[in-house]
Amino acid sequence: MDAKMETLDESTVLRFERRFKHPVEKVWRAITDPAEMTHWFPAAVETELKIGAPMTFTFPDAAPIDGDRGGEILELDPPKVYAFRWNKDVLRFELVPDGDGCVLYFSQTLGGGELGRLAAGRNAAGWDHCLGALDARLEGREAEPFTEWLPAMEHYLDVFGLAEGTRVDIADRAELHFALDLVWKPVEEAQPIVRKSLEPIEGVRWKLFADPDFGTRVELTHVVPAERADTELAAWPARLKELFASALAQR
Repeated sequence: MDAKMETLDESTVLRFERRFKHPVEKVWRAITDPAEMTHWFPAAVETELKIGAPMTFTFPDAAPIDGDRGGEILELDPPKVYAFRWNKDVLRFELVPDGDGCVLYFSQTLGGGELGRLAAGRNAAGWDHCLGALDARLEGREAEPFTEWLPAMEHYLDVFGLAEGTRVDIADRAELHFALDLVWKPVEEAQPIVRKSLEPIEGVRWKLFADPDFGTRVELTHVVPAERADTELAAWPARLKELFASALAQR
């Protein structure tokens, strides 16, 4: 089941729904006990289960993630609701009994405004995998390794419209603006890939940014005659997906 993306109070919220064939109490332990979370959550968690308790998230040495790795518990209503801040985001888990099992309603409110929204695709793809690993843990299976990052993220580029741009008309010309998440691709590695993709296109200006909390992104402006603006605006998502694939294929 695909994640849903919505805007709530100017923040981007990702929503997931999963049904598990296990009682609420078992699932509650899996989503709140740090020892159990190691089997499915993307980081090791240290905390005390009480509202206001600080949280520490430790990533594998290979994870290319910088920035603040701390958080705090915001809601705790066993065995129903567990919510906490993780860096600039808020994660919320709600369990509802359903027959002999239960339904998990999970949301991630992305901090950082538009920068957070740009990363929605990679976040959704990652949580799809993590929730699959949670299901495997509950079933007593080993989780399958996640080897299909690129198609999963490309899927959400389409579903969420993350490669679409905006248009600003100036006299007889139009400026088309786009921004694309390149995950944590080092700028020095992304630069030649972006240059090869964008510089042959007349009228394009671009710049790469590396943010310790939100990763790498490219922002570009394409100036075109007004009569070509709609055609070019429609053509750019496919171009950006090709750029994304070129950059991320070398992760």
